[in-house]
Amino acid sequence: MAIFSRAALAAGLFASALVIFSEHLSFVSAYEPYAVTSWTASDATFYGGNSGAGTMGGACGYGNMYNTGYGLNTAALSPVLFNNGLSCGACFELKCNLTGTKWCYPSAGSITVTATNLCPANPARTTDGWCNPPRTHFDLSYTMFAILAQPVAGIIPIQYRRVSCVKTGGVRFVINGNPWFNLVLIYNVGGDGNVVTAMMKGENTEWYSMTRNWGQNWQLSQKLHGQALSFQLTTGYGTTLVCSDVAPANWQFGQTFEAYTNMYDLY
Repeated sequence: MAIFSRAALAAGLFASALVIFSEHLSFVSAYEPYAVTSWTASDATFYGGNSGAGTMGGACGYGNMYNTGYGLNTAALSPVLFNNGLSCGACFELKCNLTGTKWCYPSAGSITVTATNLCPANPARTTDGWCNPPRTHFDLSYTMFAILAQPVAGIIPIQYRRVSCVKTGGVRFVINGNPWFNLVLIYNVGGDGNVVTAMMKGENTEWYSMTRNWGQNWQLSQKLHGQALSFQLTTGYGTTLVCSDVAPANWQFGQTFEAYTNMYDLY
């Protein structure tokens, strides 16, 4: 799948971006567990094995994590943190609680991971259902867990906090569907990281509100093929970014396009 970079599009398109800050946009409460910015107690396990193959794909729809730039710096969140997929793309800093286990590496410091998957609840497990509500929990890749503690531990006590996502380049959009149905995967979102509302327009249309299909796949049932496309994104903390002329008029389904800009760091 090709990514059409800023340089590749510059010859025929001029893009503009507008960041709008509004006190009226409040989609995520600071009191919710997925939005905390101060250190909070939780636990972490790992999945996917030391190759990381089992962490590819996932409930956020990012597919191959290497191709989308997330690599193994990822986590599956318990339902309380996952927030029905609205936390997809959010970033968290984790550190091992040295006083709670002997398995932590004392000099490990902290890691930063992006939410890319769901750790599903299992009501049948009443004593070790780590992802069962109301627990907050992080299921890490083996590689990330092994930075914090000896993998033999299986589960470790941690502290976590929400942090800004540092990404390279602009927000990226994978456009799939058919002439009457657009399914757009939004990824590589910096700053807040998690998109909670999205809008889309063609060069000859008004703005249309998109609905979230699953994870960070957003849908719109409008015929926009043959028009240059723009997007307006709002994150969980209320940051709105307009990405103008992301895709040229001759775009095709299955292509990936990169905006000229990304979310600013508001933390």
